[in-house]
Amino acid sequence: MVGQVNNFNLLVSSSRYNEVNSKAELWFTLLMCGDEYPIISDLEFMGLITAMTSLNAKDVIAKIKDILIKDPNFFNYILKIIPIDFVCQTDVNVINQIIAQHYDQYIDKEDTFRIVLKRRKGVNEIIERNSFIKIVARNIENQVNLENPDKIIRFDILGNFTAISFLRNVDILRIPNKYNPD
Repeated sequence: MVGQVNNFNLLVSSSRYNEVNSKAELWFTLLMCGDEYPIISDLEFMGLITAMTSLNAKDVIAKIKDILIKDPNFFNYILKIIPIDFVCQTDVNVINQIIAQHYDQYIDKEDTFRIVLKRRKGVNEIIERNSFIKIVARNIENQVNLENPDKIIRFDILGNFTAISFLRNVDILRIPNKYNPD
């Protein structure tokens, strides 16, 4: 597909200045999950790293949740992990094309949905929130539910590229700690 890039399938946040420690923690965790050769990379945004795992990203989240049940203090640096389904250039037409071609593979006809747009500091001018959401939602026939949707379509605008995720609430791993109490 034009404009689609496949260079990561996990987006990981940490506290600022702990990216190196988070990368080590993530590498070790992905090895525990069964990925012998995870690729972990920095982003230009403080507190964010990416990983490409050969495993299904949502299955990795479930495995990590099992680890955290046994050891709730397993992570010292990782705050959140989001599985990513698509990475493409930050172009509304390309993003819209990916959504139009793939949303029905992730969202059943009876599912409600919500769109979440995360723009990193310094990239807010690239995508205007309301017009972006209108353009993307136009292709989706499902009912909107902003409070308790069955599925979340999440867009992380990361400068020249955008990560797209089709998620259930349980697919996002949030690590409760002093920085992230929920």
